[in-house]
Amino acid sequence: MNLGRRLAAIPSGRRSKWVVLVAWILLLVALGPLAGKLTGAEDNQAQSWLPGSAESTKVLKLQDQFSSTQSATAVVVYTRDSGITAADQAKAAADAKSFASAPHVQGTITGPAPSQDGKALVTTVPIDTAKGGWNNLGPAVDKIRSTATTGDPGLSAHVTGPGGIGADQSKAFSGIDGTLLYSTLAVVIILLLLTYRSPVLWLLPLVASGVALTVAQAVIYLLADHAGLTVNAQSAGILLVLVIGAGTDYALLLVARYREELRRHQDRHEAMAEALHRAGPAVFASAATVAVSMLCLLFAEMNSTAGLGPVLAIGVVVALTAMLTLLPALLVITGRWIFWPVKPAYGTPEPTESGIWARIGGRIGGRPRTVWITTTLVLGAFALGLLGLKADGLSTAGAFTGKPDSVVGQTVLTEHFPGGQGAPVIVISNAGPAAQVAAKLGEVPGVAQVNQPVVKGQLAYITAVVKSSPDSQDAKDTVDRARAATHAVPGADARVGGNTAVMLDTERASAHDDKVIIPIVLAVVLLILGLLLRAVVAPLVLIATVVLSFASALGISSLAFNHLFHFEGADSSFPLFVFVFLVALGIDYNIFLMTRVREEAVHRGTKTGALAGLAATGGVITSAGLILASTFGVLGTLPVVGFAEIGFAVCLGVLLDTFVVRSVLVTALAMDIGNRLWWPSRLAREAGEGVKAPLTPRENVPS
Repeated sequence: MNLGRRLAAIPSGRRSKWVVLVAWILLLVALGPLAGKLTGAEDNQAQSWLPGSAESTKVLKLQDQFSSTQSATAVVVYTRDSGITAADQAKAAADAKSFASAPHVQGTITGPAPSQDGKALVTTVPIDTAKGGWNNLGPAVDKIRSTATTGDPGLSAHVTGPGGIGADQSKAFSGIDGTLLYSTLAVVIILLLLTYRSPVLWLLPLVASGVALTVAQAVIYLLADHAGLTVNAQSAGILLVLVIGAGTDYALLLVARYREELRRHQDRHEAMAEALHRAGPAVFASAATVAVSMLCLLFAEMNSTAGLGPVLAIGVVVALTAMLTLLPALLVITGRWIFWPVKPAYGTPEPTESGIWARIGGRIGGRPRTVWITTTLVLGAFALGLLGLKADGLSTAGAFTGKPDSVVGQTVLTEHFPGGQGAPVIVISNAGPAAQVAAKLGEVPGVAQVNQPVVKGQLAYITAVVKSSPDSQDAKDTVDRARAATHAVPGADARVGGNTAVMLDTERASAHDDKVIIPIVLAVVLLILGLLLRAVVAPLVLIATVVLSFASALGISSLAFNHLFHFEGADSSFPLFVFVFLVALGIDYNIFLMTRVREEAVHRGTKTGALAGLAATGGVITSAGLILASTFGVLGTLPVVGFAEIGFAVCLGVLLDTFVVRSVLVTALAMDIGNRLWWPSRLAREAGEGVKAPLTPRENVPS
């Protein structure tokens, strides 16, 4: 018995299945309580997201010597169209004193300061985030906003600045885990019910996915708490969707093969062992492709992107382990009745013989070259939409699907004060030439005001207000000019940071990550496919189809963002995230299909094998694609544009892979290329192309 069969015998054995079940129960009891602590271990501070080598990150670290970087400034702006009155001034002054009693407010409150046009006042309130992170911002800003907006209805008040914006972002993410979990479970349950048409079978994949998610969260919490693994709200949210979505996909493939083998084996233990032996390598290769692709994110400059990689890789590995051990044990323990009301009885015919995918394969087989050329041209036309993709970052207003108070306040603030009020450019230099640095900074076009340097020890702290809104391109250009001017001061060793500099450095790091990580992911996936399929031509063909699918999905998404949803653009990390998810997950379905095609081609030839492989896997892969697409689509329900865009694009890309690329394009290419698809393996020379065989999956024969 080879290694694969020995491993397959463990969860499907008459006694060992119980050992597997008990082992998972013990693991769940031990780790379950830790899973709930993952949210508390999230690090959402700016430094955990930024590129470590960026100038703005270095400024954040040096700021600690002057004031805590573990704080965010809320900017309260009051306006009256007819002009600020003495009563307004008195109210704002009274409010400023009251703000000191708001939760987590710590430090000096400044203002109220009048605008030059006499129609606005501004007060800045520092909020401590040292312990609670951005979770502190919500309660503080709620109290500040309630105080500021109470009084004369003719006086408008808004809370904006880093503190106000952060509070609204925190609210957008609040309950994200619960929202995503319940929405994802609802989608998966409905689709599993439709797929299996059984009132009970859906419970087993869902239980296995839930156990995998809990264990993965616990493992990640332990690594975050004891090994320095960075976890933030973004990675925690995507982890939930990926583990349930990918885990359910693996479950669907295994259950489909098990049901197939139950018709060939009277003993369900033998049927499961054979199903694991046949489908296990494809599931393993699929998960390995996803996990290794995620680990490629470790090469990213962006700390948030680099931290996302291991978090998701751990989730996929745990999901794989659960689906190849726990789920088979549960299926064998429950027996055939779990498939009720349509139980796969021994000796009954395989229903894929006359199914829809067999008919689709027959149509493709008539003119495969015409089919793949036409499909390629259509997908290529959709890919042209990429020309309109604006993935150069989102402004504060563009980051939300709605228009929270902080966004309104930022607009009002810009109308009456210099755009950078409340989010200054920060320069830290050596103390000696600090006056010269400040003078040079004041000469920079776009700088409205430079404050006196604050010297502490050997360093000087200088702030400057820019004329434009801090999230505008003009402000970013001003930061570049400020860097050029201050870097030129001899002996100053000046570094320019602040919110605008953070955005600028993030965009540049994301562009770098695209250029580095995308080729690495392609090379890794190509290598895995080559080892799995033992060929060169087939992996190259599959990689080309997935890249085309990615480009088409991004092109269509760009058109939707610009003309349907009217988003102002996309986050700078958007293309990379979508690429990694779509290439890794899109290859999944190609692996599921092509491993079956290769299995069939050994006995039938590639053309007939492609028809049989499509007939056998079409239904399950379609179901898997719908579930994975729907789980990522749940991200679109969040009021954050970045998540909505990733969810939409990945959902669309998975649907393209499922219904067009895998079922039509790859099948047609396999039929047209024939045995040459497996070059240089022996199969390329030995498979008989003219073999006449039924389109149903072949009977069990030794591999």
